[in-house]
Amino acid sequence: MDFLMFGAFIVSLLLLLIAGVPVAVSLGIVGIVGGALLISPAMIDQLSQIAFTQSSSFVLIVAPLFVLMSEIISSSSIGTRLFTVVQMWLGRLPGALGMAAVISCSGFAAICGSSPVTAATIGKVAIPEMSKIGYSERLALGATAAGGTLGILIPPSIALILYGVITETSIGDLFIAGIIPGIMTAILLCFTIFVIVLKNPSLAPAVQEKVRMKERVTGLIHVTPILILAFLVIGSIYIGMTTPTESAAFGVVGALVIVFTMRQLGLKNLSTVLSNTVKTTGMFFLLVIGGMFTSFVLTRLRIPQGMAEFILGLEVPGWAIIVIINVLILILGMFLDPMSILVIVVPIFFPTVVGLGFDPIWFGILVTINMEIGAITPPVGFNLFVLKSVIPNVKMSDVVVGSLWFVVPLLASLIIIGIFPKIALYLPSLMS
Repeated sequence: MDFLMFGAFIVSLLLLLIAGVPVAVSLGIVGIVGGALLISPAMIDQLSQIAFTQSSSFVLIVAPLFVLMSEIISSSSIGTRLFTVVQMWLGRLPGALGMAAVISCSGFAAICGSSPVTAATIGKVAIPEMSKIGYSERLALGATAAGGTLGILIPPSIALILYGVITETSIGDLFIAGIIPGIMTAILLCFTIFVIVLKNPSLAPAVQEKVRMKERVTGLIHVTPILILAFLVIGSIYIGMTTPTESAAFGVVGALVIVFTMRQLGLKNLSTVLSNTVKTTGMFFLLVIGGMFTSFVLTRLRIPQGMAEFILGLEVPGWAIIVIINVLILILGMFLDPMSILVIVVPIFFPTVVGLGFDPIWFGILVTINMEIGAITPPVGFNLFVLKSVIPNVKMSDVVVGSLWFVVPLLASLIIIGIFPKIALYLPSLMS
């Protein structure tokens, strides 16, 4: 019976999505109608209380603050400066500019929190530079799209914030847990570029221009603000000086100081920044509320609990269940955006994962890497469409094919962290 009701919910949701109804609204409709029909019409009063309680939660203040910080930073030339400096230090390594794009995305991710914003900001400067010296368009686009996915793994991360809210897991611990996996994933992406170019040097001609050591050292001055801001946001959480919400507030102030010092935030830009922040925050809150509606109804119907009991009763190892869950999320990632996956899938599978004795922080990192893979896999890979929009003269087929090369290192990262949970849990363990 549990599976039949769950199937009815999923089919109803899919029909609404196919009809073009926004994800947040679809979740809300399924929750309200399902609750009224299967529980009681009076339950709608409880849903209104859930909406008010969730949207006024102090914990959720962290989301608009990090979104605002991200918008402020992306309105400046910090991404351009970061790529230029990394490019100078990598010099004539095989695939240097491709690796520079990935490393720049990693650095930008530490002050951003959004995968599409990271890909777009670095892509606008990195892809033209690679094309200028004769890089394969597919390699240039794929490296940047894959590097952009680090925006939701390396903290601060909007995806990890939403996961923390849904599962009531410490957002600070999730942020810290993402650091080592994020660095490891960046290294795997760079290694992939190195191997591809080593096998076929024509894909990425070496940079001919020589850069003196003095220029490299001087260039570091331009990225100092990024390092300071990243430490201010993440370092303050790690040493226990601030909560994630307080660090987000510090991050906004730090970002404002940086862009005002650079004289790159006029009244017109500020208006755009605030407008984008409101739009993104509104979408975030609607997804949370819609997801909570559906989650509340499913929980009242004991569907997640029933599924968890059924799965826990199966005579299969726990790791096999985790593999199945990850495969399902990977498949869904091809058709849904990351935030939708979180609000739809996580509330259903989370009780099972906890019941099997797995760490919720570790599971959060696995889910995030799954969403990274989804961001560069068709037909609904967000980063693919973002890069196509910022570099309109490229073919969509080149964006897709170039990105598929980098699914392998992302899968490798998922498998490694799945087998060795300590990679994600080491830094949080030091905090406790």
